[in-house]
Amino acid sequence: MSDTIVCLAADHNGVELKSRIKSSLVEAGYRCLDLGPYKSGVSVDYIDYADQVGNLIQNRDCDRGILICGTGIGMSIAANKFPQSARRGGA
Repeated sequence: MSDTIVCLAADHNGVELKSRIKSSLVEAGYRCLDLGPYKSGVSVDYIDYADQVGNLIQNRDCDRGILICGTGIGMSIAANKFPQSARRGGA
């Protein structure tokens, strides 16, 4: 098992893909923290989930993060609001 912790989050359009990615990561030996959402079709605010992942990485509680949304645009914009050093694990 890897010591790497990967946190995952999605919007309501990415729940099923997130679940498949998480299964693959766990099978490969990674530790995963699934921040939700857990139910498809229930509308959520992607910014809340992107902020959770960004904060966990910035605080070094997770090593990597995966964000999934319907277009990929909203999550990437929200994630890019965090300092680059936090995204790359730097100082």
